[in-house]
Amino acid sequence: MIARDEYLQKLIDLRDTDLIKVVTGIRRCGKSTLFKLYQDYLKSNGVSNEQIISINFEDLAYEELLNYRSIYDHVKSRLISEKMNYVFLDEIQAVDQFQKAADSLYIQDNVDLYITGSNASLLSGDLATLLSGRYVEIAMMPLSFKEYVSAQTDKSSISELYSKYRKNSSFPGAIEISSHGKLREYLSGIYNTIVLKDIVARYNIQDVSMLDSIIRFMFDNIGNVCSSRKIAGALASSGRKVSANTVERYLSAMTSSYILYQARRYDLKGKQYLASGEKYYVADIGLRNYLLGDKAADLGHILENIVFLELLRRGNDVYIGKVGNSEVDFIAVGEEGTVYYQVAATVREESTLNRELASLNMIQDHNPKYLLTLDDDPPMFHNGIRQINALDWLLSRPQD
Repeated sequence: MIARDEYLQKLIDLRDTDLIKVVTGIRRCGKSTLFKLYQDYLKSNGVSNEQIISINFEDLAYEELLNYRSIYDHVKSRLISEKMNYVFLDEIQAVDQFQKAADSLYIQDNVDLYITGSNASLLSGDLATLLSGRYVEIAMMPLSFKEYVSAQTDKSSISELYSKYRKNSSFPGAIEISSHGKLREYLSGIYNTIVLKDIVARYNIQDVSMLDSIIRFMFDNIGNVCSSRKIAGALASSGRKVSANTVERYLSAMTSSYILYQARRYDLKGKQYLASGEKYYVADIGLRNYLLGDKAADLGHILENIVFLELLRRGNDVYIGKVGNSEVDFIAVGEEGTVYYQVAATVREESTLNRELASLNMIQDHNPKYLLTLDDDPPMFHNGIRQINALDWLLSRPQD
């Protein structure tokens, strides 16, 4: 099991608090493994096996528990009185009306409740209403580049490891797979499970072929401004007629399943969010390569995708910045304030460097500004803008 120390520490810090701990994220990103790591921690700190109740609802052994009454009765009958019981319910969205079971277990004095789900709808609707203010979300993602590097045993250079990271996959299960064919089988299983279970079945989508076409279009356009109308028009031009409303519905299903992330645009001069022109980024470049092949020409957009996910991991709200007619790749708003980022594969040519710096130079406030590139150059400053190697930044601590 790959240590996921930052996520594990969050669970440790929240232990025995009066909150339901909800771990969300794309399938196979490591949620179940995180629970096992945390359970090992509990056992090493005085918690007995009998105090831990763990159920994975994707295991057929628990098929008879797929409704709220059954799961509640099952767990309630196993609680040890006068001791804290640690209850883990994995992929709970499979349970019919699970919100009722979660609420009833939550109000027990001797239950510390942990649940996972692979769909954002877990935290909407009835659960949000029923448990408002009584849960904390831990948003989990596949391996960061730093986690990926720490899990490697070979002597490859950092740049070689980055090449493997973007070509193969950031899913933890891909680490031990050396065969290209087996890796494709692994990613195919993840992709088909997400599409069929988390999107098609959950949202009652009839045209699976159209869904696949839209997913491929979005994967091919990471980092590009997209709108439902533009996507529908592009598909229509290739002979696939679909309405903008249907595209919007499919995009919502994709982001809810965490296979795709949306970044809204923010007008820095007008100080307002823009109603259109969002960008989208994929949860794992390996999935993109599985569908589209390894597109070496997309190095800049792939780096942009990886930086976007890292900014989310570090607890930021991330937006696309608009400054007049120019664009800033990312506005990251977090505990440390606001930071601006421009991302490019290389800025060795002066014209490219000037283009990337132009939008940052248009921002009039004094918040930090970074230019991240794959150029193996020492850090330097351009009129207060710090240019650093993106791999060094990816391997740094969040506060660096």
